[in-house]
Amino acid sequence: MSSTASNSLSRFDAAALTQFAQALFQSAGLNAERAESMARLLVLTDMMGRFTHGLAQCKNYLDQIVRKDMPASGDYSVIKDTGSTIVWDGGYLPGLWLVEKAMQIGFERLPQHGVITFSIRRSHHIGCLAALLKQATDRGYYAMLLSSGPHGKYVAPYGGTEGLFSPNPIGIGFPSSTFPVLIDTSASISTVSMTREKANAGELFDHPWLLDAQGKPTRDPNVLEKTDPRGSLMLLGGVDAGHKGFGMALMVEALTQGLSGFGRKDAPTKWGASVYLQLIDPNAFAGLDAFTEQMDFLIDACHANKPVDPSAPVRLPGEQADRNIVTARSKGVPLSEVTIASLRQCAKTFNVNDSILSRVK
Repeated sequence: MSSTASNSLSRFDAAALTQFAQALFQSAGLNAERAESMARLLVLTDMMGRFTHGLAQCKNYLDQIVRKDMPASGDYSVIKDTGSTIVWDGGYLPGLWLVEKAMQIGFERLPQHGVITFSIRRSHHIGCLAALLKQATDRGYYAMLLSSGPHGKYVAPYGGTEGLFSPNPIGIGFPSSTFPVLIDTSASISTVSMTREKANAGELFDHPWLLDAQGKPTRDPNVLEKTDPRGSLMLLGGVDAGHKGFGMALMVEALTQGLSGFGRKDAPTKWGASVYLQLIDPNAFAGLDAFTEQMDFLIDACHANKPVDPSAPVRLPGEQADRNIVTARSKGVPLSEVTIASLRQCAKTFNVNDSILSRVK
């Protein structure tokens, strides 16, 4: 059994894992296309090293399907389509599949329009933004992907003490000649998933990245959901510059909820997302070659910048994920013991063969 002692990760074949996860989703009721999309993107997320949003989410998604909060069938509704701008009502269908479907339609239209923009209301959770962005960067496109959860109130506005926003993730991806730059951040310093992971493990954050109910910084993850009144996630920028994260949160709310026409005003209670997706073809502007030359120069300049620590040179967002994917292809996809145990339980629940989880690379 091959695993690392430091983080107890075991490695598995990517194709076999994808087939296993697809079988789980199909057994829960998704058709083959949607199940394959979900499985492939979750495995890719683990390959990139974004473990909180990879196969660790399988049980959550399967539970949502069983409760019919993530419908196993049905289709999205087209609210408006001008050719270059599209609004969908996703009906809480699987978010990873829904966004990938939007991307595929966008890729078909980019040669004509140059820029395609989607606004999607009532999507289900869309997972790791970077994994979705890679679908665009691999084709030489620039992509922006924003998401908000109108049902979630975890981040207080700057100067406030009560949760109002979701973490409001912001993803941007663009190609270069060596690796895709994949920016996946949020308007809050930490995320709900990471905070729950810390709370369940009985750990404190290394830094005060949350606020208690009085608005005072704390390292305790339990203030988010296990105290009354609840605390909140700290905005990007912290106590002194949180107005910057506040501005980002407002921008995401406007683009995801304002443009889709569905948001907090509607007081949804289901786990879901409002989504903004924009795809840009550099060939509609100065051209992909010119774009790549400029970005390559910028990347080289970042790499050449004298580092604070000589043993830790400047690294761009997406660079480590690209290396992780290469390693996962050759050595296997890393999964934690907690995730493996969760997948085994899912396999038992849905009567799916889990022998792949015993074939460690």
